[in-house]
Amino acid sequence: MDVSTPALLFPAISLLLLAYTNRFLVLAQVIRQLHASPQHDSPLVRRQLPGLRRRIALIQYMQSFGVLSFLICALAMFAIYLEAQTAGKVLFGISIVSLALSLLLSLVEVLISTNALSIVVADMEQGHDAAAASPFGATRPD
Repeated sequence: MDVSTPALLFPAISLLLLAYTNRFLVLAQVIRQLHASPQHDSPLVRRQLPGLRRRIALIQYMQSFGVLSFLICALAMFAIYLEAQTAGKVLFGISIVSLALSLLLSLVEVLISTNALSIVVADMEQGHDAAAASPFGATRPD
């Protein structure tokens, strides 16, 4: 194995970290919008809070394992440069495991996010069903 093998992970890890940062920023924006909303104490919002908390923690761990993978990959390259092949291979293996953990956490975060959207869609469906059951439908009487 030469120095270029671990170097192949650098662009992939960099793109993953960028994607994780974007997910964090979007989640932060959603939370701030919910907090500023007059309905921030509504049952719908309260049902989503545990998922938002889990997503924050997961994104933190996703980013941490991604950065750890990046750092260990750099150390693997340095070890290979110093011709410490065994250490380089072990570090590269640890880097790949760290990257895999990061990706698994990302999958869990996506599943939680999808569940949160399901809560909102179910609430919208209930609102639509209530409006359809009204004698006036979705419009107000004049």
